[in-house]
Amino acid sequence: MLTIRDATIADAALIRRLIGELATFEKEPDAVRTTAADIARDGFGASPQFRTIIAEWDGAPAGFALFFDYYSTWRGAGLYLEDLYVCPDYRGRGIGSALLARVARAAEQERRSFVKWSVLDWNQSAIEMYKAHGAEFLDEWRTALLSGDGLRRLTEKDC
Repeated sequence: MLTIRDATIADAALIRRLIGELATFEKEPDAVRTTAADIARDGFGASPQFRTIIAEWDGAPAGFALFFDYYSTWRGAGLYLEDLYVCPDYRGRGIGSALLARVARAAEQERRSFVKWSVLDWNQSAIEMYKAHGAEFLDEWRTALLSGDGLRRLTEKDC
């Protein structure tokens, strides 16, 4: 039986483990730098940077969603869904849809006008689920990330 609950600081190691599983699924197992201590501090400290919900099937961890406040100058307040992951053994049971619905419910309750996220172009099962729930794909927009050496070099520029 499926239950979905808000994560607590006691879940920090579990969240980190699930993030690691997601990174492996996305073919980037060595890309995760975040530790359980980072998650505990950043998600459950004095000024939480994100929220996490945990899906459990018969009491066993089955997946998670991690999201945070987002603001669009065109659409106003929203939520950004950073991660939605269902463990392989639990896929096909509606868990991904239930996690997405819980995030959508949070957006609605908080009077946010949208939920935004990215999905890898090869993750066809996720794309189909999102389409089935009415998601629109903004294919003309490209995601950009500035980090590492590029971030450092830019901070050194005179403005």
